Amino acid sequence: MECRYCRKTFSKGEHLRRHERCHTGSRPFVCADCKRPFARQDALIRHERLHTRKEGAEYASPASSAATQAPAVPTSMSQIVNTGVRRTAPSAEVGTPEQTWMEQQSMNSDVPDMLQAPDIGSDLIWPDSETLFQTIMSMDSTNQWQMPLGTLPFLPGVQQAGSDICDSQSNNFKSPDSFDDRGPAISAIPSGGSHRAVHDVSKMVSNLSSSVTAAIEATSITSVFLDECLHMFFVRFIPTFPVLHRATFVFRESTQPLLLNAMAIGSLYLGPKDSIAKGEALWRLAHIAVATNWETLITHRGPYDSCKGVQLVLTALLGQVYGALSKNRDVRTTSQAFHAIGFFWARHCGMFDNPPYPTTNLPPLNAPEATIDQEWRIWTAREIQQRALLGHYVLDGLTARMSGRPTSVRHAANSLNIPSGEAAFEASTGVAWLNCMRSENPNPPTFRSIFSSLFSLQSPPPTTLTFSAFSFRVILEGLQSLVSDCADDHATVGVPAKPEVRNALLQVYTWITASTHLPSADTLEILLQWHTTCLNACIDSSLLCRHICARYSIPQHVWGGSQAAIPGLDLVKWANSEDSRTALLHAIAIQEMVEQLPRGRAHVIHIPSCLFSAATIFSVFALAGIAQVNLPSVVDWKYLVSRADDASVAMTALAEASVSSETKRFVMGEHPSMFGVGGATRNLMYELNSMQKLFRCLTSQWGISIDMEVVMDQWIALCH
Repeated sequence: MECRYCRKTFSKGEHLRRHERCHTGSRPFVCADCKRPFARQDALIRHERLHTRKEGAEYASPASSAATQAPAVPTSMSQIVNTGVRRTAPSAEVGTPEQTWMEQQSMNSDVPDMLQAPDIGSDLIWPDSETLFQTIMSMDSTNQWQMPLGTLPFLPGVQQAGSDICDSQSNNFKSPDSFDDRGPAISAIPSGGSHRAVHDVSKMVSNLSSSVTAAIEATSITSVFLDECLHMFFVRFIPTFPVLHRATFVFRESTQPLLLNAMAIGSLYLGPKDSIAKGEALWRLAHIAVATNWETLITHRGPYDSCKGVQLVLTALLGQVYGALSKNRDVRTTSQAFHAIGFFWARHCGMFDNPPYPTTNLPPLNAPEATIDQEWRIWTAREIQQRALLGHYVLDGLTARMSGRPTSVRHAANSLNIPSGEAAFEASTGVAWLNCMRSENPNPPTFRSIFSSLFSLQSPPPTTLTFSAFSFRVILEGLQSLVSDCADDHATVGVPAKPEVRNALLQVYTWITASTHLPSADTLEILLQWHTTCLNACIDSSLLCRHICARYSIPQHVWGGSQAAIPGLDLVKWANSEDSRTALLHAIAIQEMVEQLPRGRAHVIHIPSCLFSAATIFSVFALAGIAQVNLPSVVDWKYLVSRADDASVAMTALAEASVSSETKRFVMGEHPSMFGVGGATRNLMYELNSMQKLFRCLTSQWGISIDMEVVMDQWIALCH
């Protein structure tokens, strides 16, 4: 039997009919009580039990109502949290085993197994996506929000009473028996005000829940869509930002906010035009769940995690990556407002204090496969925890530049060890992992020691270190934070001077070019970030963009911070300076590298800001009347970076570099009129038009590129 929409074949008629409803959106199963339609009968049965529980609660005694309602499946946003958290035992005496959210849902269900876990393995890559979909769609937004303990400033008894007070369907308002005896927080409110306060807050949160769940339903999200999103997340996004491990990832052991954020990112890689709206609805659902229930999520601990809260930190990381580059400005602002909270949660859970996996625990090669697999999963959990923290460092630098604020942490003081190589992390079996671990450094250095060696004259940087692509991104983000701290003429106490930072960048360039173990795509991505950091060492491209827009009254929503022009900056004069010509060479390299990236790897989270920094430099030259330049045939990057005002700082680097006289003449402005014979001639106006096409290619993944292209379009109009 074949689907008439996508030609997919099925062995059973019920499977075909269920699949076709994903295309048609048909919901033939209707609740007899509230007339709400459902696409699946098992979803209807679960929904009808909500009415049964509500009727039972009306006859429950006040003393037993809390116990009766506790195990019930939540009917609003708390369902996304509470069904996705592995509960730990309340005490050692109780001995309740930890359960996955799937197990909890099964325990709270009387539906037969064939309805709870239908045979959809032939339909979905991740069959559990169907259960997540039914969990989302079975949320009854007309019911009262299940407020978690600690949300309102009342004692637990009051909060439980508050959940019984407000019935959003009937608006009946009931009063508990001993309301005034609950404590000073209640008695301090004028008579009648306590009732109104609880009612207003409950109504506000209920309306918020209703609007989010209504958005989910309006976008026609299906289990097939969720399945595709998670697949694209691992296939497209994780290779460029490796913070989750596909081989050991277990859907049922993951909290639902983490899954929703992963799916929101995966939606950016799908073709249909409505995928963006659907992904944003998933992101909002996850964001509200985390914002209101993080106290519960922070208690989650996976079966191999070394501490609690790892998945909450991962959830924050993925959610903020999505938000920071979203086309929705409100979503971007929300991401910027919450971007440092992941560090707080990590410190609260003690993640920074956990040592790396001890290599002495590695099993021998002839150990039983079960033993190797066990240690592999323990190592993977520890590696994911470390990469989640390092991912927050990378995101912290990116978000700081986007928002126009300093970084929230000192990157040079990062005490985490460098992560393992990608070969070990990407191993698909325990045996393959164990073979890779034999070549890993048993005592990996910390990022703090690496930064110290880069700026130390007594102990030069080591030459035997092997860095992964992810480690290079963390190092470059740390150097970018130092570049930003010394961007103006007023030196910050404790921050290295620009010549020292340039010398450190030169050393990192040597490491990158010597890393023959890295794939070519990874090398291009790292060099792309390196060139952008070097460009910003010449001039802060975000400040320069804001200056141009302020000078010509162009609204821009890319870079945050002050939108005023830089006092005393003359664009024409700066365009004829050594710094500008150095920045131009880096900008051209950025453009060329973006064009060289293979398909599927051209969507690293840094690319939009890197490309926009290059476009800003091109626009300055075009606005200054220098639309065409003659470039050196070969650029000596070592000379270009080590060029500094303080010759003594760069003396060692200059002695080791093969100084290209052609590159030197270009930087010094001695190249034949910058239009004569020599290297390739570039028309910067043409290059700007070409960049616009690159931004249009990026908009499907990173919506902030839309705002970047709008600004570029106005710059180009000024140059004509």
